[in-house]
Amino acid sequence: MKFKAITSILFFTIFTSAVFAQKDKRPNILIILSDDQGWGDVGFNGGKDIPTKNLDKLANEGVIFSQGYSSHPYCSPSRAGLMSGRYQQRFGHENNPENTKQGEDTVIGLPVNELMISELLQKNNYETCAIGKWHLGNAKKFLPNQRGFDDWFGFSGGGLNYWGKTKPTNRELGVMRDGKLVPENELTYLTDDFSNEAVKYIDGYSKNEKPFFMYLAYNAPHAPIQATKEYTDQVKHIEFGDRAAYAAMVVGMDAGIGKVIDKLKETGEYENTLIFFYSDNGGHSHGASSAPYRGHKGMMFEGGIREPFVISWPKKIKGNRVYDKPIIALDIFPTILAAAGIEKPATKELDGVDLLPILTKKNKSLKERTLYWRYAGGEGYAVRDKNYKLIYSYYKKDIFLFDMEKDELENNNLASQFPDVVNRLKAKYEIWSKDNIAPLWEDAHLFNCDREEAIRQAFIDKAISGDKNKKNLKH
Repeated sequence: MKFKAITSILFFTIFTSAVFAQKDKRPNILIILSDDQGWGDVGFNGGKDIPTKNLDKLANEGVIFSQGYSSHPYCSPSRAGLMSGRYQQRFGHENNPENTKQGEDTVIGLPVNELMISELLQKNNYETCAIGKWHLGNAKKFLPNQRGFDDWFGFSGGGLNYWGKTKPTNRELGVMRDGKLVPENELTYLTDDFSNEAVKYIDGYSKNEKPFFMYLAYNAPHAPIQATKEYTDQVKHIEFGDRAAYAAMVVGMDAGIGKVIDKLKETGEYENTLIFFYSDNGGHSHGASSAPYRGHKGMMFEGGIREPFVISWPKKIKGNRVYDKPIIALDIFPTILAAAGIEKPATKELDGVDLLPILTKKNKSLKERTLYWRYAGGEGYAVRDKNYKLIYSYYKKDIFLFDMEKDELENNNLASQFPDVVNRLKAKYEIWSKDNIAPLWEDAHLFNCDREEAIRQAFIDKAISGDKNKKNLKH
């Protein structure tokens, strides 16, 4: 009996050790999200003026997605799609929420019945950490510690002074650690603070414990345009002031990402860390560049939704590659599940697809699918179907059709030439849209669209004011 007991204990010990060893093989997950960064504002997409050596190195060691899309052209809805793995229109989160106070009982935030990737990973024995900008609701029930994150260091709103300063009336929207305000005198420059927090977290992580999921969501280079002299000194070659100041913010973020990757390498975690990097939407209009693409943040043209996009996992993925077919940030959720060996709950519907087959070269390309975008309940929308892209632009109050294989810069509107294609894609959009619900709160973005278009027209009118032939020209 004593021999049997010892044997049983030995078997249990070996079995338990094997289980933990197997768990250790699951990858760490790191999502790095930049904010309002233009497609052309990284070296790996051909950008020349902003030095992004660390992002370029990450891209070289991973796979660049030259047609990597966000699921929305502005901040909060895009993040809701990322964290849920579903079109945010499915659950009414398709507009930016207002900065309501945290104590208020409000529906303005990512609905609590929507399962987030952090909650699913936490349930499956991952350590979870959120750092940086949240923007998925300010009320307590919407905050990271209530949504699957063990640790949280960041702020809940859509933007914040980079020195961490708040007004007495909105102090509760400042930087917090696990729901408690961080004294402002402990903050330096938010981009650096978030990078240092990520490094500190990784440094304290023990690889003998369960794997970690880190959501590192920079607010850089979102407005307000603020940077340290250390970073502005690195862009002295850029003569336009708004571009230089913006570039300094990107340089600061790139430096922080370099520190995070160096720490992963130092701790031996880099090879088995699945890293995603992309921007939540297109570049803003305060010095960013979505070149060579048309438009910017808020628009359905490529400049509003096509992002710098990289995935790296040295242990499993061969780097130095470019994948040139469309993908969307909704694909991140199912890709993480596949990499971590976690089954999708039967009650959870996902709109993205697992990218591992193309990342590991099991498949050469994804099965073709139709991608959709919408805001303000349909005031603006877009459909990407094979080579065609249909847009209804709220800015222009007009329909556009582009052949993306021949005209990815969206210069030539084919809508009048191919009405059958327009109608076919409209029908697809209407079927998709019927499965969505009305926005849970209003969209203040539309006012900005109208104002911006009016400013643009004022410039054009002034430019042609002396043209004696303008009345005879067709517009």
